[in-house]
Amino acid sequence: MAELEVASADEFPPGSTKLIVAGPGMVIGVYNCGGALYAIEDRCSHDDGPLCEGTWEEDTCRVICPRHGSAFDLATGRPMSLPAFEPVATYPVRIVDGTVKVEVG
Repeated sequence: MAELEVASADEFPPGSTKLIVAGPGMVIGVYNCGGALYAIEDRCSHDDGPLCEGTWEEDTCRVICPRHGSAFDLATGRPMSLPAFEPVATYPVRIVDGTVKVEVG
């Protein structure tokens, strides 16, 4: 399993977000939601739009697709509203030696 570096933990406080390229055509949004770290696929399951370019709600830990407004839970990738009804991928995030890393595999 590959680990991708996101940022120094000191430079990724609560409220932070970052997009990382995980491979050809694969982008992941990484979020610090109140101190909990989440990584989610940057692809809305409704129409394959750029999910992580939308707004996100730190108080509920969900991201809102900018195209049609579907909300997705950052922890599980489950859609919380229509029109999306299929989940998107999520990835484990951890801090290793002071660096935020995402596990992709």
